[in-house]
Amino acid sequence: MCSTLLSLVEAWWAWLLLVHCVANMPLTKNLRVAIIDSNPALKSRNYLTNSTVPDSRVSTVTPATISFFKDIGAWEHVQQQRHAFFGKMQVWDYTGLGYTRYNARDVGKEYLGCVVENKVLCNSLLLRLQEELDDIENVIYPTRLASLTFPSKSRQAGMKPTSSEPLSVVHSTEELHRSNLVKLDLSDGRSLYSKLIGADGSKSNVRQIAGIKTTGWNYPQSAIICTVEHVVENDCAWQRFLPSGPIALLPIGNNFSNIVWTMSPEDSLRHKSMSPEEFVMSVNRALDFGYGPHPRSNALDHFMGKFFSGIGNTAASTKESFEVPPRATGVVSERMAFPLSLMHSHDYVSKRVALVGDAAHTVHPLAGQGVNLGFGDAAALAKVIAEGVSVGSDVGDLTLLRRYEKDRKAANVAMTAVLDGFQKMYSVDFGPLNVARAAAFHGAQYISPLKRNIISYAMGDTKWPIFS
Repeated sequence: MCSTLLSLVEAWWAWLLLVHCVANMPLTKNLRVAIIDSNPALKSRNYLTNSTVPDSRVSTVTPATISFFKDIGAWEHVQQQRHAFFGKMQVWDYTGLGYTRYNARDVGKEYLGCVVENKVLCNSLLLRLQEELDDIENVIYPTRLASLTFPSKSRQAGMKPTSSEPLSVVHSTEELHRSNLVKLDLSDGRSLYSKLIGADGSKSNVRQIAGIKTTGWNYPQSAIICTVEHVVENDCAWQRFLPSGPIALLPIGNNFSNIVWTMSPEDSLRHKSMSPEEFVMSVNRALDFGYGPHPRSNALDHFMGKFFSGIGNTAASTKESFEVPPRATGVVSERMAFPLSLMHSHDYVSKRVALVGDAAHTVHPLAGQGVNLGFGDAAALAKVIAEGVSVGSDVGDLTLLRRYEKDRKAANVAMTAVLDGFQKMYSVDFGPLNVARAAAFHGAQYISPLKRNIISYAMGDTKWPIFS
């Protein structure tokens, strides 16, 4: 079987978005697409009920990502399931010396982002795909990749034995055509031939076989994620930087919030084994008076507000005072822990290969940007494919794919550097440095032009957080 475009997926919501983008563009809607994944969630075709406890695995999607979902008609399915918009965000330092509040009104928007369970994002994309395709069951292959052979290689990589016949030996027009494609042998015995293949998560086998090198390192940190419950509904995204790493409290609706707490691997194991009551006490301590006092307004704040008010229009959040997050009353989901790392591919593409999402880059989760970078990759690759089809190019041609790489690499490297810089800046507990970074944090509360640029950058509206 031959497919014009094939995507291999592990973090498959980014690839589902790519499939939708391709299907919605007039120039590419006739391309044949295959998704290979044995994840049982791909069989889901119904709305997920709001009566259940939210899953621990969530994503904070930016307005830019929401626009992608709206363009392909999938956002209306998200709206029928659990999600939580937030228009405010508060970030503060454990020393009590500084805090910054952001408000969507600072940039004339209704919201800063939306927290959505990963399974809701995936299910919404599947529901929309089902509406678009009569043969969706012929697009999704609920199996695994057993081996992979690139057209320039005479040896087969993977689990299956090496073929004794070089790919250059062809005996028919069909064999000649297939000799220029990527061959994929599946664990169920079937084989596919494709002009372009995608990627399969941060430990991408496709990337390895293609010989694409990476740069990266493991952080001396792990993240614990879980769902907690409140007496009142949370409508703000909260993040506090602690000596061991940040803790975030993200609204997920129905008096629930999601916890993303970065700490040492040893502490993560200890927090996983705590009783629910002990864990909730630890969460509330981390988000309240634990490790240091609350930031307080003083005469310097009044001076800074007056001084920076002349630079430009004052942001709506500048006059907002520090608030204490809502207290958690219980942990209602499994506590999951996973190690944190940074990874970036030297190349995003090679002939007939395009890396997207986690296969191309992984970042620290302190700003929740990883999934949005992946969605941006998918949208950019779909656009490049459409441009190639419009002029009759081979969609797996390296010259064409380089345009996708050029578009995405600069933006992804910039975000990776920003997040890595924050991680390193808050990994050192040293008095003078603590004061300096807290002052910078607090200054951002009053410099409205800078604040608006930071918000726009985080929302995906601008590529660089430049002061203007």
